[in-house]
Amino acid sequence: MRQRLSSEPDRYRGRRRVPTPPRSRYAAVVTTAFVGAGGVALLAGALPDAKSVSPSVLDELKAASTLSQDAADRADAAARADRSTRGGAEAEPEVWLLPLQGYDFNSPYGVRWGKLHTGVDLVAPEGTPYVAIHDGTVEKAGWFGGYGYTVIVRHADGSEAIYGHSSAVTVKEGQQVKAGDQLGLVGNTGHSYGSHLHLEIHVKGEPLDPVPWLKERGVDIKLQVEAIYNEVAAS
Repeated sequence: MRQRLSSEPDRYRGRRRVPTPPRSRYAAVVTTAFVGAGGVALLAGALPDAKSVSPSVLDELKAASTLSQDAADRADAAARADRSTRGGAEAEPEVWLLPLQGYDFNSPYGVRWGKLHTGVDLVAPEGTPYVAIHDGTVEKAGWFGGYGYTVIVRHADGSEAIYGHSSAVTVKEGQQVKAGDQLGLVGNTGHSYGSHLHLEIHVKGEPLDPVPWLKERGVDIKLQVEAIYNEVAAS
């Protein structure tokens, strides 16, 4: 190696020389970088490519998701139904009412003049309004032979209420009525002797005594009494 003369300019004067790293350190850095890249590549290779997933597996996953959603929907519907039963949106109670207020109970159900009297007579002045004893659909509203002007209401349980001898009817056939809705006016039409409302109850086409039948539903037509729960439910 040639010895630098003192007269030669020092090319490194004022500069800071960075020492060259030893070969062992350089090799370690390169090796670490290579191994790290290889690990990433191996990890990436271990993850499944969406295109390489079996269609049957995807179908199973979709089916499982659908079943899970259906179960959640059913549980939510059941919870809503339970809340509606226990909460403010409760089902409407069964309301049964008297057809009239302030009448005289006359001619009960039973044999009269050798024939079966198939209802009860409630004596009241002509023109007195009468109402539906229960919710239902008007099946007849008009003249009905010996019953005179009559309204027949069919209830949801299949029973029917017949209101006979009216002076006028105030509903139409096919009309939906609620307990307490006016149906007509008391009269003396048809085979009638004096102004009164004739009330019959039919179940499966056969007449029943209205007194015990209505009493089971909270209405005592002989004593002109409605159960308290009926009054509360109707308010």
